[in-house]
Amino acid sequence: MTDPPEAAEAPLASLPPMTFGAFVLMLSASARVYLGEALAPGAEKPAEPDLELAHQTIDILEMLEGKTQGNLDSEEEQLLHSVLHDLRLRFVDARDKKKS
Repeated sequence: MTDPPEAAEAPLASLPPMTFGAFVLMLSASARVYLGEALAPGAEKPAEPDLELAHQTIDILEMLEGKTQGNLDSEEEQLLHSVLHDLRLRFVDARDKKKS
């Protein structure tokens, strides 16, 4: 299988290095797309919420929290805690809106 032409044109070296914080923020952004709050790449408007995918992404972050306990620096730990808290609140809000 070959890469699409546009993928060959964009050098991977131009991407910033992946850090734990960047990974957490990437998952958070995905969850917000699934909650219908953010635009997916290339989209002109937010999609309808997909609460199952949003919940699954929050579950992944919770799993990371458990698996990395005691191995994160204070900034990483605070970021993960804050992101999870925020996403949980947003999920409950989206779920309640869907019910009404």
